[in-house]
Amino acid sequence: MGLRSLMSLLLVLGAMAPGTARTAGHTPTAAIVQAAESALGGAGTQVQATVDPALRMPACGQPLTGTAIGPRMAEVRCPDTPGWRLTVPARVRREADVVVLTAPVRAGQPIDAAQLAVQRRDVAGGGGAGMADPAQVAGRIARRAMPAGAMVSAGDLADGAGALKRGDPVVLVSRAGGIEVRVGGRALGAALPGAVVAVENLTSRRIVRGRVVGEGVVEVLQ
Repeated sequence: MGLRSLMSLLLVLGAMAPGTARTAGHTPTAAIVQAAESALGGAGTQVQATVDPALRMPACGQPLTGTAIGPRMAEVRCPDTPGWRLTVPARVRREADVVVLTAPVRAGQPIDAAQLAVQRRDVAGGGGAGMADPAQVAGRIARRAMPAGAMVSAGDLADGAGALKRGDPVVLVSRAGGIEVRVGGRALGAALPGAVVAVENLTSRRIVRGRVVGEGVVEVLQ
């Protein structure tokens, strides 16, 4: 075999050698986008991943894998050895019917059924899963102040047990020097267990601040 024929044969064998295809080209950006969108997608979800068209990632000999690492971020990986990883941002929209407020509520205020409505909203922001049924919200206590139009999630709500409403009678407990004194009082605001509330001492008519430590029991803050 002549020298020219031998060199031609080596070039053909080199083109067929394992790994050559992975180093000779680049992974199409469309494949990276598809892997990212698959990782972030789901029922009722619209995803548009963003990859710079000028990006040149090494060609991959295996299918790309995508993993969601945030509500709007995916990691695309080439599982070759060595491989590569790429973080891909995306615009994500996931719509669902959720409960929203039709009027503002204060922290510690019970939420009335008349203050609730169901609307179609984008829930892909990662701010917590919205409630789907108004019956799950009505009568619960707002943990924080929320404006009209706010979507209600489970983390925004507390059970009514032990919560105070403005005007509720309470027992004021004061401790000093190993002595405990209990007198009647009246709550001047709404408060959840563990929260601080202003209370009127019905004996002295003084207004003090205390922490709700039990059902109808407020411990005066020294």
